[in-house]
Amino acid sequence: MAADLLALFWVLIGILLLVFLIVKTKVHNIIALLVSGLFIAFAEGLPMVKIATTIETGIGSVMSSLLLIVIFGAIIGKMMTESGASQQIADTIVNAMGPKLLPYALLLIGTIFGMSMFYEVAFLITMPLVINIAKEAKVPYMKLVIPTIAGATMGHSIFPPQPGPMALVTAFHADIAQVYMLGFIVIVPTIICSGVLIQHFIPGLADMPLGNVMKPAPKRAATDIPSFRTSIIIPLLPAIIIICASLAKTLSATNSWVFKFASFIGSAEISMLITVIVAMLLFGYRRGMSGKQISDHMTSAIAGISNVLMVIAAGGVMKEVIIDSGIGSKIVDLVGHTNISPLILAWIITVLIRLMTGQGAVSAITAAGIVAPMVVAFHVNPALMMLACACGSNTTTLMYDGGFLLYQQSFGISLKDTFKTWGLLEFVNSFVGLLMVLLISVFVH
Repeated sequence: MAADLLALFWVLIGILLLVFLIVKTKVHNIIALLVSGLFIAFAEGLPMVKIATTIETGIGSVMSSLLLIVIFGAIIGKMMTESGASQQIADTIVNAMGPKLLPYALLLIGTIFGMSMFYEVAFLITMPLVINIAKEAKVPYMKLVIPTIAGATMGHSIFPPQPGPMALVTAFHADIAQVYMLGFIVIVPTIICSGVLIQHFIPGLADMPLGNVMKPAPKRAATDIPSFRTSIIIPLLPAIIIICASLAKTLSATNSWVFKFASFIGSAEISMLITVIVAMLLFGYRRGMSGKQISDHMTSAIAGISNVLMVIAAGGVMKEVIIDSGIGSKIVDLVGHTNISPLILAWIITVLIRLMTGQGAVSAITAAGIVAPMVVAFHVNPALMMLACACGSNTTTLMYDGGFLLYQQSFGISLKDTFKTWGLLEFVNSFVGLLMVLLISVFVH
């Protein structure tokens, strides 16, 4: 028991070192993650001859499962933006649902964009659209910002092919189709609570001033953008392919060509590749773009996420150090002496790492290394464990979190107003999401 507690102590010190390097000394995230990972490796007594191998394995394991998916996701988001598909989705959903259901329309828009794009990209695309909608509907802008952010952050945090969810799926060997299906059950009540219901508990929402940074988006002509049907199919296509492939595998024999073909196209990489090709055709060539223009957009998208990829790779090193030092198994031994649910413990660990590091994907990847042994030890459904950690990675954050600063600086509001809007909606996202996971666990094993 004492040895297990000492192991946890060194992990905690390593994470605190990570926070100190990032927050206080402003060291780049990549260096901070590598230094912290090495500290934990030495403190846990990992043999020096093995540390280099651990670093290589950590980077390789994360990049092998995420590299193409992250790149393809960035390309899809770029093609949606350049073609005007993003505007078409927003305009159509808002017009169809009408003024009375505007917050729910924005929940849906935020979730779709959060699933299909990096969060920062989704934020920068949707917020000017939201301000336009708020002005036209004569609604205080923050009443529409909150549901959009609630949907975007939750969609980004729990659905593959986004980096954090995909890393968790890989670490827990979860079935992606099941993650999608259970994830939709989790997200619906969660974002209604965090995006709509909490507005009744936030005073002064209608009086929050709008700064000069975020401007309304210029409108493109309806004839200059793709149709709604074309626009909406792209962000949803990976989920459609994966779920259909899973159903086909369930209904066919394991040695049949149907099963083999479904396994092929139902993989995350192939489903995303298919989506990229369809996006090139529908948003590129069909809209009159040349091959060079499409290639330039792809190059720009890949360049924009290079830093994200390297940070995720460095996070993989820290995760692998934790795995190789056996800390996960020690946590399993400790949990075995308590009555706490492994799902709750996984959520708590992820929340703490997110609070301390301010990094959603890093907190998911690091937590995966810590709690992965609990999936087998306590016979936990891998998809539910993945969703518990995903909800934990989407929680209340502090001033050194990029999402917090993007939100606060874009609208020019005070820290107090940021905490009572962004902070509250993120806490509700995380907490209600966990409650939904626990509820599902009663019926799904």
